[in-house]
Amino acid sequence: MANDTPPRWDRRMQQRLARGEAAALGELYDRYAALVHSLAHRILDDDRAADQITREVFVAIWENPEAYDPRQGNLRSWVARLTQRQAVQRLRQTEATAYAETGVGSVEELEAKVRRASVAARADYIVTSMPAPLRKALELAYFQRRDYRQTAADLSISDEEARRRLRLGLQLLSTAHTRPLDGPPGGYGRAL
Repeated sequence: MANDTPPRWDRRMQQRLARGEAAALGELYDRYAALVHSLAHRILDDDRAADQITREVFVAIWENPEAYDPRQGNLRSWVARLTQRQAVQRLRQTEATAYAETGVGSVEELEAKVRRASVAARADYIVTSMPAPLRKALELAYFQRRDYRQTAADLSISDEEARRRLRLGLQLLSTAHTRPLDGPPGGYGRAL
């Protein structure tokens, strides 16, 4: 899942979309639909809403491929950022409607919910985007409760390398919490 897409592929894909190649949209969908759906579902916790966000994101890309600027980051990050913004907007609308109808909740609770969902989605994105050796070390440490020595043994690497991978993976994950909810004006960058 976390394969790095060469920038040349990103530019070529954008050009194909700009020319109106339906096959390009299909290829882009095949590559990123699971990412879009999982991010939207992580934020909205609703399959139907995630399906709808997935459709909306790909329609937006199809209708406006020139919005992507390869100099600002890779296509995967841009697609993920579009998804996050769409899903957060939908979450705000849904929660605001529910609040208006029931009077239960507050603006602060809504923003806290949006923040938690957004951070969780960014963390998921970071994990799926990190190189496989880092991800595998974190999975062993977290899901199988391995310490760095056990992780090193399981991966057949040195203790020092296991500590380095775990430290770097955790540093990457920590950025999910520190990034602002709304990104740069272009709406994307190198990381989500």
